[in-house]
Amino acid sequence: MTPKQILDSFSETLIQDERILSTQERALLATLLQHAKTSTGENKTTRDAVQAAIASAVGETVAQRAFSVLGGNIVERIVQSGTSANSNFTVSRTAEIHAGPNPGGSPNDQPQPPGNQPQPPGPHISLHKQPQPPGIRKPEEPQPPKGQPQPPRPKEAPLSPSQPSYQPQPPGHGTRTTVVSQTATAVLEKPATLPAKCVVLDEFLAPQELEDLIRYTLEHEGDFCASEVVSPVAEGGVVNYEHRRSRVLLDLGQHRDVLLRRIQSVLPQVLDQLEMEEFSIADVETQVTASNDGDFFHFHNDNGSDPVASRHLTFVYFFHREPKQFDGGELRIHDARLVGNGYVSEDRYQKIVPQQNQIVFFPCELLHEITPVKCASGRFADSRFTLNGWLRR
Repeated sequence: MTPKQILDSFSETLIQDERILSTQERALLATLLQHAKTSTGENKTTRDAVQAAIASAVGETVAQRAFSVLGGNIVERIVQSGTSANSNFTVSRTAEIHAGPNPGGSPNDQPQPPGNQPQPPGPHISLHKQPQPPGIRKPEEPQPPKGQPQPPRPKEAPLSPSQPSYQPQPPGHGTRTTVVSQTATAVLEKPATLPAKCVVLDEFLAPQELEDLIRYTLEHEGDFCASEVVSPVAEGGVVNYEHRRSRVLLDLGQHRDVLLRRIQSVLPQVLDQLEMEEFSIADVETQVTASNDGDFFHFHNDNGSDPVASRHLTFVYFFHREPKQFDGGELRIHDARLVGNGYVSEDRYQKIVPQQNQIVFFPCELLHEITPVKCASGRFADSRFTLNGWLRR
């Protein structure tokens, strides 16, 4: 077969696949082309230009959907045959690394007793395979400390914007933030340092998947509850506006499965980039978090107390309504060193500024924070949104 015959055959196959173009989309496309032809009349140059523009847009959409479907089929075959895939990932963008003096603390600071620190909970689900390879970014190497804040399941309580008067101070600006690990049953010694590292993938979901997720989130504004933290000294979660302020939604409908299938498809490569061993996933927690004006999450890790100790890998997927109406809300992952029985920030961190359709992976034990969000309108729809969660082992 000639190259043209091969392409024609491939195109015929794609256009018949409902996962690539639905019947309604094909009908709409045919109508659009007919209108373009009629409206441009005898002007062949204009008609060709319009058709070329439509063809380009359709080609991008079809290629993206076909890529996702083809990738899913390949992964399923690899899983069935018991072989492992090795994909080449491109580092999308190196996280900005910040270092600086700590004017409010001294190198001899000793850890203080732990306060309430948060870590989000969520439902369990088994991951199914279906891929879409984006670009990856890598930093460096962690091991598990215990005893820091972690977000739990939210209560049915409205968030009162007037309650919090606290503004968190990021490490490196003012007082040094100290996080203390609780006594662990494990005999292993804690590592002396915990270097910050993460993997960042861009354009993670298909455009239609992103659009559907935004629509679903805005339609369920009334179902969001005040975020809680898992306290080392109390059972269950508590609302602590001095440590964490945001709202969460636990019922994600089909969107949880969509994201988790995509995560499953890239997980081997993500773990390789993070220099983490592959592990059996016992549980998955997910939630959508909405952060509006003044919202933040102070310095913490995600597996520092017994209820969340089995969390192993954190993921944070960023999305928002366009045009973007907020600033701030940076994810900062800190280098840390062991002082006494707890970890202290080294005042060096990797900064991830929220970008549309981007996902970040990092080990749960790493110290991190969300800086305050600025949203002038204060409208829920203009919030910084994340679909975030944890893989447990």
